[in-house]
Amino acid sequence: MIEAAELTDNDFLRQFELKVDNELAKIEYALQDRKIFLTKLIIPDAIKSEEFSEEFLTLVFENIADRNISVVPTSPEIAKFIRRHRKYKKMLPVGIRI
Repeated sequence: MIEAAELTDNDFLRQFELKVDNELAKIEYALQDRKIFLTKLIIPDAIKSEEFSEEFLTLVFENIADRNISVVPTSPEIAKFIRRHRKYKKMLPVGIRI
Protein backbone atom coordinates (compact mmCIF):
# COMPACT_ATOMS: atom_id res chain seq x y z
CA MET A 1 0.00 0.00 0.00
CA ILE A 2 2.76 2.46 0.96
CA GLU A 3 5.30 1.45 -1.70
CA ALA A 4 4.10 4.04 -4.22
CA ALA A 5 3.61 6.80 -1.67
CA GLU A 6 6.28 9.28 -0.61
CA LEU A 7 6.78 10.55 2.91
CA THR A 8 6.82 14.34 3.15
CA ASP A 9 8.09 16.45 6.02
CA ASN A 10 5.87 19.53 6.00
CA ASP A 11 8.00 22.01 7.98
CA PHE A 12 5.34 24.72 7.83
CA LEU A 13 2.60 22.60 9.44
CA ARG A 14 5.14 20.63 11.50
CA GLN A 15 3.93 17.21 10.40
CA PHE A 16 5.03 14.18 8.45
CA GLU A 17 2.56 13.40 5.67
CA LEU A 18 1.86 10.36 3.55
CA LYS A 19 -0.80 10.51 0.85
CA VAL A 20 -2.37 7.15 -0.04
CA ASP A 21 -5.51 6.68 -2.14
CA ASN A 22 -6.38 10.40 -1.86
CA GLU A 23 -6.21 10.12 1.94
CA LEU A 24 -3.63 11.96 4.05
CA ALA A 25 -2.05 10.23 7.03
CA LYS A 26 0.04 12.46 9.27
CA ILE A 27 2.10 12.64 12.42
CA GLU A 28 2.25 16.04 14.07
CA TYR A 29 5.49 17.03 15.75
CA ALA A 30 7.35 19.76 17.60
CA LEU A 31 11.08 20.22 17.04
CA GLN A 32 13.16 21.53 19.91
CA ASP A 33 16.97 21.55 19.99
CA ARG A 34 18.03 18.08 18.83
CA LYS A 35 14.74 16.43 19.84
CA ILE A 36 11.56 15.80 17.91
CA PHE A 37 8.37 15.40 19.95
CA LEU A 38 5.91 13.18 18.07
CA THR A 39 2.61 14.45 19.41
CA LYS A 40 -0.25 13.07 17.35
CA LEU A 41 -0.84 10.24 14.87
CA ILE A 42 -3.74 10.85 12.47
CA ILE A 43 -4.75 8.12 10.02
CA PRO A 44 -8.07 8.43 8.13
CA ASP A 45 -10.51 5.55 8.64
CA ALA A 46 -10.45 4.71 4.91
CA ILE A 47 -6.80 3.57 5.13
CA LYS A 48 -6.53 2.76 8.82
CA SER A 49 -5.09 -0.67 9.62
CA GLU A 50 -2.44 -2.09 11.91
CA GLU A 51 -0.25 -2.88 8.91
CA PHE A 52 -0.52 0.66 7.51
CA SER A 53 0.27 2.22 10.91
CA GLU A 54 3.37 0.02 11.27
CA GLU A 55 4.65 0.90 7.80
CA PHE A 56 3.93 4.62 8.20
CA LEU A 57 5.67 4.81 11.59
CA THR A 58 8.63 2.83 10.27
CA LEU A 59 9.04 5.33 7.40
CA VAL A 60 8.90 8.25 9.84
CA PHE A 61 11.39 6.69 12.25
CA GLU A 62 13.82 5.89 9.44
CA ASN A 63 13.56 9.49 8.24
CA ILE A 64 14.28 10.79 11.77
CA ALA A 65 17.17 8.32 12.23
CA ASP A 66 18.80 9.69 9.06
CA ARG A 67 18.80 13.15 10.68
CA ASN A 68 20.38 11.83 13.88
CA ILE A 69 17.89 13.48 16.27
CA SER A 70 16.28 12.08 19.39
CA VAL A 71 12.61 11.12 19.51
CA VAL A 72 10.23 11.92 22.35
CA PRO A 73 6.90 10.15 21.80
CA THR A 74 4.01 11.93 23.50
CA SER A 75 1.35 9.95 21.65
CA PRO A 76 0.35 6.57 23.15
CA GLU A 77 0.27 4.92 19.71
CA ILE A 78 3.81 6.02 18.95
CA ALA A 79 5.09 4.92 22.38
CA LYS A 80 3.46 1.52 21.77
CA PHE A 81 5.26 1.29 18.41
CA ILE A 82 8.63 1.92 20.10
CA ARG A 83 7.89 -0.77 22.70
CA ARG A 84 7.21 -3.28 19.90
CA HIS A 85 10.28 -2.25 17.89
CA ARG A 86 13.20 -2.20 20.29
CA LYS A 87 15.66 -1.01 17.64
CA TYR A 88 14.10 2.47 17.87
CA LYS A 89 14.61 2.72 21.65
CA LYS A 90 18.15 3.94 21.01
CA MET A 91 16.59 7.07 19.47
CA LEU A 92 15.10 8.11 22.82
CA PRO A 93 16.96 10.88 24.67
CA VAL A 94 18.87 10.07 27.84
CA GLY A 95 16.48 9.72 30.77
CA ILE A 96 13.38 8.88 28.71
CA ARG A 97 12.16 5.32 29.19
CA ILE A 98 9.18 3.57 27.68
